[in-house]
Amino acid sequence: MAPSQQAKSSKSAHGLLTALAVGVCLFAALPAAEAQAPAKQPGPQGTQQQAAPQAVPGFWDPRRRPERPDLSRLTVIRFLTETDYPPFNYTGADGNPAGFNVDLARSLCEEIKVTCTVQMRRFETLVDALTSNRGDAIIASMAVSPQLRARVDFTDPYYRVPARFASRKDAVMPEIRPEYLEGKKVGVIAGSAHEAYLKAMFTDAELHPYPNDDALRTALRKGEVDFIFGDAISLAFWINGTDSGDCCAFSGGPFVESRFFGEGIGIAVRKGNDVLRQALNWALFRVWEKGRYTDLWLRYFSVSPF
Repeated sequence: MAPSQQAKSSKSAHGLLTALAVGVCLFAALPAAEAQAPAKQPGPQGTQQQAAPQAVPGFWDPRRRPERPDLSRLTVIRFLTETDYPPFNYTGADGNPAGFNVDLARSLCEEIKVTCTVQMRRFETLVDALTSNRGDAIIASMAVSPQLRARVDFTDPYYRVPARFASRKDAVMPEIRPEYLEGKKVGVIAGSAHEAYLKAMFTDAELHPYPNDDALRTALRKGEVDFIFGDAISLAFWINGTDSGDCCAFSGGPFVESRFFGEGIGIAVRKGNDVLRQALNWALFRVWEKGRYTDLWLRYFSVSPF
């Protein structure tokens, strides 16, 4: 899966913050839920080792339970989503909208107990459709950015686009710190936020910039670099797909520093529509609390980006 146009706002670096501690950049929203029975993988001398459980991100703090808002004024929510960004949004075999975002939207409407419609549009038309009242909310993996905040309001993030390292399977490292990559060859997309982050934080690594994802991943597959660093969602689908040739796996955990990798992915509503925004925030918490978010995540992500 190639990085989408909606993730572009989270790909631009906002400056090199050399004083950042690496610990702040590790995934720290909440402890990830470890669901799904771990698969067995071959260990040394043919033994079997338990693989790490599937990691499900959690961005809701149970100690900050939102109060149930007044939902009496909501009778229908017209969701807008985009046409082609699988597995988040796509046209199902029956011709209807499908994907993680679509199923999450339907779960939110069930929680709020309102009628829900989902309309698919080209990504670049979504904000205009929302602001001209052709829909009530955009759920399309839209990255929150200052530019978009000037036009629409957002719910709390319901997922993030983390960055991660990948390596060949025979060189996986459970944890990655700057000192561990001293002298190591690390591939990255030239001019990306990922390159800016490595230049700021992994100053002793030997960076190898590549023009695109295909070139980057081919370099790792051929052993021309020791690691690559990039968009973990795209990497997760590559690792689990046929293009990787089963060569590679994630090394270390996710990095989510917002000044490099964005504020997260939220649901957009019209400016000032606090009734709907608060209702969706409450419903997102409830869907997560009941385990339905975890069920959805595990259905769509066999290799977790987190």
